[in-house]
Amino acid sequence: MITFGDYIQPKSVDEAYESLISKKSARLIGGGCFLRMGNRRIGLAIDLSQAGLDYIKDAGEEIEIGAMTSLRSFETSELLKEHFGYMIGDSVKHIIGVQLRNIATIGATVYSKYGFSDPITALLALDADICLYQGGRMALGDFLKEVGHRRDVLEKIIIKKSNKRGSFQTLRNSQVDYAILSVAVVDDEKGIRISIGARPGRAALAIKAMEYINSKGLCEEIASKAGEIAAEELHYGSNNRGSGAYRKELSKILVKRALLEVSK
Repeated sequence: MITFGDYIQPKSVDEAYESLISKKSARLIGGGCFLRMGNRRIGLAIDLSQAGLDYIKDAGEEIEIGAMTSLRSFETSELLKEHFGYMIGDSVKHIIGVQLRNIATIGATVYSKYGFSDPITALLALDADICLYQGGRMALGDFLKEVGHRRDVLEKIIIKKSNKRGSFQTLRNSQVDYAILSVAVVDDEKGIRISIGARPGRAALAIKAMEYINSKGLCEEIASKAGEIAAEELHYGSNNRGSGAYRKELSKILVKRALLEVSK
């Protein structure tokens, strides 16, 4: 059971950050969906729901998504759909149910670096950046590689518009279960990016597979080979949803399927 000492709702990111660094036991609260699964005391709970971070807006050549944007808003946004098709919606629609997606936030998902996170897999393929209050703007991929968690406030996620064609592929034991494996592929003017998540570790780019396919062009044979390369270059672990060996074989299929979908 989680218990709080003090609980506050700061009205700005400035106030939230100052509160965060004021006490070692302070913790940020995004949607708070997973709090009930813990068993500890939080000395100071900082609820970000009133800090002005719930938005999805057009920022010229980029789209900015506030950290407190619900997964449901992330899923149904017409602005995101206009620029990135159904890929973002596909990465969220299997998460438990609409009620939970109305509570869970994209910022909490990204900041926590969940290994099972489908939206992180999609955002990594989309070459997204994040903006931290103290740390500034950085590539999502660099943030995911960091060990541990910064004491900082995630303000927003930023996706460059460009001409992106994307595909999100996943396999799960049941409709609303966590993914056994997830794959996102994006093709734009910079080339193809392949992200694989739920390995069950954090999502990562299949760099060698990307280099191979970007040097060869895209056809069914090349897509199959790229899937094989991706299967070899990343680590696939085991848990109660599937073995590492199964995930490795599955990655070949999902990568190929996603690559062929973006080629249509």
